[in-house]
Amino acid sequence: MNYRVQWLQTQQSFDVGADESVLDAATRQGVALPHECTFGGCGTCRMKVEAGAFAYADGELPLAMSEEEHAQGYALACQARAQSDLVISIAAGPDSSAPIRVQATVAELRMHTPDIYHLALDLPEDHGLRYVPGQYLNICLPGGEHRSFSMATPPQGRRISLQIRKIAGGRFTDGLLATMAVGDVLDVELPHGSFYYRAQDYQPMVFAATGTGFAPIKAILESLLGDADCPPIHFYWGMRSEADLYLLDEIAAWAGQLYEFTFVPVLSRPSDRWTGRRGYVQDAIAEDFEDLSEHSIYLCGSPHMIADAKALMALSGAALDKIYSDSFIFQNEAAAVAELSEQN
Repeated sequence: MNYRVQWLQTQQSFDVGADESVLDAATRQGVALPHECTFGGCGTCRMKVEAGAFAYADGELPLAMSEEEHAQGYALACQARAQSDLVISIAAGPDSSAPIRVQATVAELRMHTPDIYHLALDLPEDHGLRYVPGQYLNICLPGGEHRSFSMATPPQGRRISLQIRKIAGGRFTDGLLATMAVGDVLDVELPHGSFYYRAQDYQPMVFAATGTGFAPIKAILESLLGDADCPPIHFYWGMRSEADLYLLDEIAAWAGQLYEFTFVPVLSRPSDRWTGRRGYVQDAIAEDFEDLSEHSIYLCGSPHMIADAKALMALSGAALDKIYSDSFIFQNEAAAVAELSEQN
C-alpha cells in the first residue's frame, strides 16, 4: 500500500510505500529532504508530522529523537514509516550555496592537543561557495567514502579550518591525515548541514558542546563578535580533563567582543587541582537554569549528550523548536567508542 506525503514548505508531494522510510521514498522520487547519516543518529532529517500517522520499523525511537520530541509529533524521515497519508513540515535551511565538489589545498596542519588536529584548507580562488557558520564539509576518500568535519571559522575568503579528533585505527586520521603535508590537495564537498545561528529568535542563547563539537559553535560565536544586536550567550564545553581543553585564550578574548558572554568548561575526569565545574555539560546547564522557556539552545557533540540534554532542557521549559543540534556520528565503531567515552 502506498501513501501520499505532502511537504508544506515546498508544496512538493511524493508517494511512500509502507515498507520504506519517508526519506528513501523522497530520494527515489527526486525530492531533496535534508539528511546526512541515514540511520537515525544525527537528527538532520528531523521533520514535524502535522497530519497523519507513522511508526518506526523496530518500534524503538532513533538515537537522535527524544521522547519529548516524539510526543510533540516530530520524526526522523530516515527511519519513519508512513501508516497513512502525511503532511510534513521541515524548517527552511540556511542561506548557503548548494553543495559542490572542489579541490582544496592543505595550508596548515598542527595539533591543538595530542589527539586533536588543526587542519586549514585553502579553497580555489574562484570557488564561489557560500556557507554559514555551523555548517560542515565532506572530505572525499577513495572508494566513495567520506569524512565529515564542521568548519571551525566563519567565512573568511578562501581559507577554512577544521578540528579533527585522532581516532586510533581510523582510516582517515591514522592513515591519510597522519601522512598529510602542507601543499597536498584534497577533494572536498561543501557546504552541508542545518546547524546555524537563528537570528530571528532574538533571545538569550545557551550553547553546549562536547569534544570537537566546539568547532561549529566556535564558527558561530566568532561570526557574532562585535555584533551590537547579539543576545546574551552562555557557552558550556564538556571535556574529560584539563589537558583536553584548547584555544582557551581565544575563548577568553570573546568576552570583550560579545554583549554578554559566559564560558563554563565542564570536566568529567578532572584532576584534583581543577576548581571548575565537574560532571557533564547537560547537567551543569540544568543546574544553572530553572527556566529555559525564553532561550534558544544549540547542542553539538556526542549523540548521547544531545539526547540527554534535550530531555533535561524540556524539563526546564525549553521549546523543542528552539533546540538546534548537530550530532557527531563517526563512520566506524572504534571512532564511536572513542567519542562516546568523551563524557563517560
